[in-house]
Amino acid sequence: MGGLNRLWPVVLAVLLFGSSAQAAPVLHPLLIVSEEWVDYTNADGTGLAWDLMRKVFEPAGYKVSTRQEPYTRAVGLVQRGEADIWVGSYKDEADSLYPRWNFDVDHVYALGLSSRASPDVNLLGQYSLAWVRGYEYQRYLPNIKHYTEVQRRSSILSMLDAGRADYYIDALNEIQALLRRSPRQSSYKVTHVAELPLYIGFTDNPKGRRLRELFDQRMDELVPSGQLREIFAKWHQPYPFDAQTSVKAR
Repeated sequence: MGGLNRLWPVVLAVLLFGSSAQAAPVLHPLLIVSEEWVDYTNADGTGLAWDLMRKVFEPAGYKVSTRQEPYTRAVGLVQRGEADIWVGSYKDEADSLYPRWNFDVDHVYALGLSSRASPDVNLLGQYSLAWVRGYEYQRYLPNIKHYTEVQRRSSILSMLDAGRADYYIDALNEIQALLRRSPRQSSYKVTHVAELPLYIGFTDNPKGRRLRELFDQRMDELVPSGQLREIFAKWHQPYPFDAQTSVKAR
């Protein structure tokens, strides 16, 4: 009996460990890729968009992994099924699956020299414009005719200074980050041109279709309940869903 008594703690520990292991939920891997945007999709996994993706998917049994890739490569990885989701698309921008719900709104601005007049949004076709390759602004802004796509934002200010473009189009956060790195911030000014809903894109396969359905179901719950407000407040960004408090129609 003494030997049995000594064995009881070991047996109990094994039973408890086995029970705990059986109870642990199995999380399905989910790879989400994006260009790195400051405080939005940071390389260390922090940022508004990453927080929102975890809020949507992890309670539903997925383990979110994030990775930074140039924008066009991120889209290609999802289209080839090498990643599950990419962040930061405009609706139907690429050949992919899109949900009903957007997850944010892009505040799009034009950056130009302070010495120039502010652009007329309805006459953008009269200007020579520039934006980052892959952003496809010609599909979402009116009457676009002349534009250049650049590989890196680092060349933008020199393009404007040299007159190789009249205005640079981008999200306000990216323009502000660009200006913060310039010693001549007063030489430039920004003009609002559009508010464009932001979406995530899914791989066009059975897993992608399941994830798209899950995303819309979760957003149907999270938006009306206001559970996403704290994420936008944490990152000091305006809440985009005040006009979208009911279930979206297909």
